[in-house]
Amino acid sequence: MSTSAASPTVCLQCTRELRADEPHIAVQDGVFCESCAGKLQAELARIERSQSEGVNYPLSAVGGVLGGALGVLAWWGFTVMTKISFGLVAVVIGVAVGQGVLRLGGYRRALGLQVLSAAIATVAFGVASFLVNRSFYNMAAVEQGFEILPLVPPLPLVIEVLKMGASPMDLLFLGIVLYEAWRIPAPLRLT
Repeated sequence: MSTSAASPTVCLQCTRELRADEPHIAVQDGVFCESCAGKLQAELARIERSQSEGVNYPLSAVGGVLGGALGVLAWWGFTVMTKISFGLVAVVIGVAVGQGVLRLGGYRRALGLQVLSAAIATVAFGVASFLVNRSFYNMAAVEQGFEILPLVPPLPLVIEVLKMGASPMDLLFLGIVLYEAWRIPAPLRLT
């Protein structure tokens, strides 16, 4: 008859054999002694804090504006090419702004960058909505012999053009755009 002894429990970090009654932290791949677990948690917290250090807001803003311009052109271009106003394409704005803020900002992540990204995405969504609605208005105006709108009309006319094509779905698409713009530069949670 053979008896097998239980294999000893060894800390994954320091490889020290742990006593059966010794406190430890269990993870998927094994265990850590309390000392090593504390050091690892402190290191993860330090890494988490470092994401928000040395943020270059001006360069992040440039990245967000470039991303926003790219997103606006994507939605407006899709509309002009297909003659269909498909609001879900507007999600590109949120992704492009968030990625622009993140990448040109040196991959830093902070609450301030989330606010910056959301603000730029909101403005970009408004500009894209105006351009999409203006395109449809101008298509109809040409067919009916009316005067087309200039690219940059006076502010009261801009507001009228924005209201012209507004629908409850725009709020849903704006929400998705803002979610993406907010999520991408958010600090990663490691602990």
